[in-house]
Amino acid sequence: MPSRLKTAKLDKSAGSFRRWLQYAFYDWTREMPRSKRILTYAGILLQGYVVYSLLMWAFMLPNWSHVFLAVLPRRPVSFVLVLLLYFVGYYIQNGMLTSEFVRKTQLETDQIAARQIQQTLQPGKLEELPGYELDAFYKPLREVGGDYFDVIELPCNRTLFAVADVSGKGIAAALLAANIQALVRSIASVDLSPMALAKQINKHLSRYTPSDRFATAVFLVLSRDSGELTYVNAGHNAPILLSSGTTTFLEATGPPLGLFTDTEYEARTTVISLGGTLLMFTDGLTDSIQAEHPENRLCDALVDSEGRTMANLKSLVDSKFNEDDITVLLLKRIAGSASSDLSHINPTT
Repeated sequence: MPSRLKTAKLDKSAGSFRRWLQYAFYDWTREMPRSKRILTYAGILLQGYVVYSLLMWAFMLPNWSHVFLAVLPRRPVSFVLVLLLYFVGYYIQNGMLTSEFVRKTQLETDQIAARQIQQTLQPGKLEELPGYELDAFYKPLREVGGDYFDVIELPCNRTLFAVADVSGKGIAAALLAANIQALVRSIASVDLSPMALAKQINKHLSRYTPSDRFATAVFLVLSRDSGELTYVNAGHNAPILLSSGTTTFLEATGPPLGLFTDTEYEARTTVISLGGTLLMFTDGLTDSIQAEHPENRLCDALVDSEGRTMANLKSLVDSKFNEDDITVLLLKRIAGSASSDLSHINPTT
C-alpha cells in the first residue's frame, strides 16, 4: 500500500556516469538528525572558509582589506590557525558522516535479519492441491514489506487463502503483517469461517495498533471437491475470478481492518468451475501497470491456455511505476479435479 510521503532515492540501475552524477549531487546528510546535520554543515563551512582565506591571500591584498573580507591578516600564525581550522572542520564532518554510516549499516543489518524472519513467515513452498494449480509471486519494495499471503490446509478438503496489505512500508509494516499472520493461523485453528477471521483480526488491530495503521485483506476458503469459494473482502483490491467464460470481481464486503472496532463484514459465496482461474493480488501489482485501467490488462493476462499466466502477469510490471510491494496468488482449477460441480450456483450470492 503506497505511503503518503515519497523520499528521494538513488537509481542503482542507472548507467555509471549517471550514477556518478547522482552520488556527486546527493545530499548524504538528509536523513541525519537535525543536530548532527548542523554539525556536519559547520564542518563543511570551516573547510570552505579555509579555502576562501587561502584564495584571498593568494591575491596579495593589503592587510587593511582583510577586515572587510573577513580574512585573517597574512601572517605565519594565521597560516597555523587556518590549518587548524581546516582539520577541525574535517574531523567534525568526518565524524558525523562516519556515525551516519554506522547507523545505516546497523539499520541495514537489522533489515536483512527482518527479511530473513519475514521469509520464514511466508509459505516457502506451496503445497500441492489435488485438482488445482497454485502459484505465488512476492516482491517487497524494500528489504521487508507490508504484504502478507498464506495458504492454510483445513479439514474436510478445504483450503484457506489469505492476502493482506498493510499501510506503509518497511519494518513497521512488516511487523504488523507478521502480527496478522499469527492471528490468521491462531484463529483459523479454532474458527474456519472467513467472517470470523475478519471480525477477530479487525477487533485486535483496532485495539492494539496505532490509529494510523490499518490493513486491507481478503480471506477465502475453497472447498476443493466442489470448487465453492466463501470469502470476505476487507477493503482490498477485488480478486478476479475467470470461470465458465465469465469474469467476476470479488468486490469489498467491508472496510479495511483496524479502522473501527465493531465493524460488520459480509461473507459471500461463488464457484470456480473446471478450467477457471482465480487471481488474488495487492495494489502494488496494479500500480505498477502503465494503463488507465490496469484491471483490464490483468483480465487479458488470465485468458491463457498455455500455462504462462504468471509469466504474463509479471511481464505487466513496469519498474518505473513500481513503488510498492507486489503479491500475486494464482489458483487454477484443472479438469478432473472434482466429482461434483457447483457451477449452477449463482456467483457472488
